[in-house]
Amino acid sequence: MMLRAHRNSRGDTSAVEVSLPPVGLAGTLRIPDGAQGLIVFAHGSGSSRRSPRNMKVAEGLNRCGLATLLFDLLTAEEEDDRANVFNIDLLATRLVDAITWLGREPITAGLPFGLFGASTGAAAALVAAARLGERVQAIVSRGGRPDLAGHVLDQIRVPTLLIVGGADFGVIEFNEQALARLHGPKALEIVPDATHLFPEQGALDAVIDHAAQWFTRYLAGPAAAAGRAEHS
Repeated sequence: MMLRAHRNSRGDTSAVEVSLPPVGLAGTLRIPDGAQGLIVFAHGSGSSRRSPRNMKVAEGLNRCGLATLLFDLLTAEEEDDRANVFNIDLLATRLVDAITWLGREPITAGLPFGLFGASTGAAAALVAAARLGERVQAIVSRGGRPDLAGHVLDQIRVPTLLIVGGADFGVIEFNEQALARLHGPKALEIVPDATHLFPEQGALDAVIDHAAQWFTRYLAGPAAAAGRAEHS
């Protein structure tokens, strides 16, 4: 499948509906003009590419000049088996497949890649990053469960930002413990008074701000340039 950007009358890049190999997973790709990187999303259990929270975050990143891919991690048949929703290795494989495919498409191959994971999707993003190595240059977790990726945390050297709600008790502790095990640039941002899904007024806007700054820094900013020069 050859990707082509579709632009509306204002010249903006509109959504492109894609089918990701090898199993034909449905996705929505947006590439704004002059995109500085591409963020692949991993939604949490019971959600999909149409997660309103991830869609809002993606739109915010698009406004900051970052391309985004939201896609379903499972087929309709796979979703019927509830165990698949928590199969972190399977979900990570789907992320690896997505990055591999994007790396072959001319319109996206030249972009640095980042991962944004929510809840259990954050664990899948960490496992995928451990497998992909330098092909992923930044990770952001929203209300993530990094404990579900405990077997790879010591391998992560990708710049990783963990964002947690200040009232998301239990999950805060999981993220604090994970932070101590991560290598490379890392940070924990706690959004005051926010709960697990960040429904409180302004909470998701804070997530967008933190994520955009992190991705811009490590995919498009001086830190990214220094990292690329170091590995060239």
